[in-house]
Amino acid sequence: MSRDASRGKHFKTDAQPTQTRRHAAVQPLPAGPRMSSSRRTAAPRQQRQPKRKGRNVLSTVLLVVGVALLVTAGVLYARAQAEYAANAANNEKLAAYATVSDDPAESGCPVSVDWDGLRAVNDDITGWLYIPGTHVDYPVYQGDTNNEYLRTTASGEYSVGGQIFMDCDNARPGLVDRQTIIYGHHLNDGSMFADIDEFANQDGLNSFSSIWYVTPDAAYELEPLLFYKAAATEAEARSVAFASDDDFHTYLKGLLARASASATDADSAVNSVTKVLTLCTCDYENNFGKGNGRGLLVCALKSEIHPNQNSES
Repeated sequence: MSRDASRGKHFKTDAQPTQTRRHAAVQPLPAGPRMSSSRRTAAPRQQRQPKRKGRNVLSTVLLVVGVALLVTAGVLYARAQAEYAANAANNEKLAAYATVSDDPAESGCPVSVDWDGLRAVNDDITGWLYIPGTHVDYPVYQGDTNNEYLRTTASGEYSVGGQIFMDCDNARPGLVDRQTIIYGHHLNDGSMFADIDEFANQDGLNSFSSIWYVTPDAAYELEPLLFYKAAATEAEARSVAFASDDDFHTYLKGLLARASASATDADSAVNSVTKVLTLCTCDYENNFGKGNGRGLLVCALKSEIHPNQNSES
């Protein structure tokens, strides 16, 4: 073999792998793997789309519910404010029939009442209740039932506060029976009987010395004897008549035993007083009937609590 041929053979032999390597270097990647990668990337996106849609629906529902709750709360608040305003207007109208004086007349009673004017509005009027140092300064009515003035004004209109009223089982005009009971709502604006709660603790009860109940024929000065709480369903709290003095005094001693506050002379007074005036209102902070309880302030004639002191009534 000639040298040139030998060279040619060597070139031929050497060129083949070079061409093969060059061909392999520029050979395009198979399309299959790229398509497979694309499918793997796209598949998760298609699965996540329903989740996003579900979250959007839930967010919309929550937003609608939240707006509805805000609107409802606003409506209820506006309604409550309107009802309280109407109740205040009614009380102000009736307050014009009574005058409280810092310089009481010879009777010692600071309240002067236009009974004829009140009868012209409603002849169910029985008396006027006034507690110095509180908002309690209201006419007292008595209906055929205890529901009559619960949410109804003296002029026959609906009112959230109704009227202060005497128990339908009591004899007019009050302080005739052993126990006269007068009811009033505990309203959040501090009106009606909300201030009765002030007597629930000893310091509060000690802060008040006089309670006035005035009728067309008499003016009674009383003072707090004791404060206790009861369930709304407690029938004994409505007892107005007793078989004897002993039964009545036993009843009062039972109330004193459960009282949260009482007068200094209560121990002796419960054995001697002849009658009491009890002011009853709602109590929302006790364990009776899930807050459906009553707070009761029992008052006695000052002249009977302090028989040795000169006092007018």
